[in-house]
Amino acid sequence: MSENQKTAVDKAQEYYNSDDADNFYFTIWGGEDIHIGLYNSEDEPIFDASRRTIERMASKISNLDKDSKILDIGAGYGGAARYLAKKYGCQVVALNLSEVENERDRKMNEDQSLDHLITVVEGSFEEIPYPDFSFDVVWSQDAILHSGNREQVIKEVARVLKSGGDFVFTDPMQTDDCPEGVLQPILDRIHLETLGSPGFYRESAKKYGMKEIGFEEHASQLPLHYGRILKETENQEDELSGVVSQSYINNMKQGLNHWVNGGNNGHLTWGIFQLRKE
Repeated sequence: MSENQKTAVDKAQEYYNSDDADNFYFTIWGGEDIHIGLYNSEDEPIFDASRRTIERMASKISNLDKDSKILDIGAGYGGAARYLAKKYGCQVVALNLSEVENERDRKMNEDQSLDHLITVVEGSFEEIPYPDFSFDVVWSQDAILHSGNREQVIKEVARVLKSGGDFVFTDPMQTDDCPEGVLQPILDRIHLETLGSPGFYRESAKKYGMKEIGFEEHASQLPLHYGRILKETENQEDELSGVVSQSYINNMKQGLNHWVNGGNNGHLTWGIFQLRKE
């Protein structure tokens, strides 16, 4: 692993392991999912919109059943893994680098009697700890942006997928024609030099033997989601202040505004990619 990769992984791990981040995401996002939702209205509950994203992604994968083996990279609190295990009876590995999130994940799996179907593994998606051709499906939601080497992530995904297997994922991306420098406030906030783009993912997929089945773009959902999170943060600020530091809340509100502005200015996009290993 390169120094740049290690730095990005370490920073993401440190951030998501912090009490501030854990308490914020667990409280505001509803405790199951940490990703962008598909909203039917601006005031829809975040949990409902987030769950709709999972349902939409799952609908793109054919023949999911109890024999399917799925790897969720950057699994967070494991909401998607529980949905897939509960609905289809499939085996899911939830790979995630935050021990704090993983502990919550395991507890929820036990509470919902799904721990026999879900294996929570500590690790980085830049070095997936499984052999070649291990999974029918690789799944990821809004996690790859945190990598210091996204091409390595795509290479690893292609390696562990079986032939004919699908990689279904979402990621906040810069547009292919995004002007240089306009996203610097966002990059500074998440300690990265770049964001991925649709063109980058298409080129990387082709390089590592995956063909594009489709990209269902929902660019407008990105600023809508971050705006919804910002509103909820403001509405629950008194409650949050008991478990989250004020400096974290202030920085989060500032960061959310940057995402909203970037989306509304047409410099960011988001949607559901489906790639298939040939």
